[in-house]
Amino acid sequence: MTGRRTWGAVLFDLDGTLVDSAPDLGEAANELRQRHGQDPLPLSDFRPMTGTGARGMVDVALGIGVDDPRFPSLRDEYLALYEARMTRLTRVFDAMAPVLDALDAAGLPWGIVTNKYTRFAEPVVRAAGIATRSCVLVCGDTTAHAKPHPEPLLEAARRIGVAPRACVYVGDDHRDVIAGRAAGMATLAAAWGYLGIGEPIDQWGADAVIDHPNGLLNFLSMP
Repeated sequence: MTGRRTWGAVLFDLDGTLVDSAPDLGEAANELRQRHGQDPLPLSDFRPMTGTGARGMVDVALGIGVDDPRFPSLRDEYLALYEARMTRLTRVFDAMAPVLDALDAAGLPWGIVTNKYTRFAEPVVRAAGIATRSCVLVCGDTTAHAKPHPEPLLEAARRIGVAPRACVYVGDDHRDVIAGRAAGMATLAAAWGYLGIGEPIDQWGADAVIDHPNGLLNFLSMP
């Protein structure tokens, strides 16, 4: 990482970028289905939408969207199921672990900016073994706005004490790129993540699309 002095910090989205939480999110959705008399679905049905949280999981599980009057109670039911099991299967992506080691070895601070609420994010980060290594955790309820608004990213940079333009933000959702660009940060789109079902990743407008976490280290070495 010969060019690391150009950068002051790396910020990551959580679900689908740093950690693979799809197994717990999907299994909670299947538990919701079973409660409502439905057979389980394969995890692959849930995986693309896991980045959208309860909204996406309830929609895939039961076909009920946010405009349905039944949604609020089903969302709360789903979140209770998820909270009861959210650290059982969630892990740091295997390929991400050596990248975090490299950042630590280089003395380059890194942190997490997620739309996951604090009550869910903090236990997941602790269980994944990265709570004491991450220099900041900004959650969906930390600031007045969530991504794609830039405020959470700007708050993370402020807490670290680094100018936004010296930060790189890595995420697996189009809103991550929107937020990063609005905050004046370099943005990397993580192609190993959940990605959603919207625009293709190469149309998000990121500074680069990286297919593997090692791509971050290559980007940081660019002049």
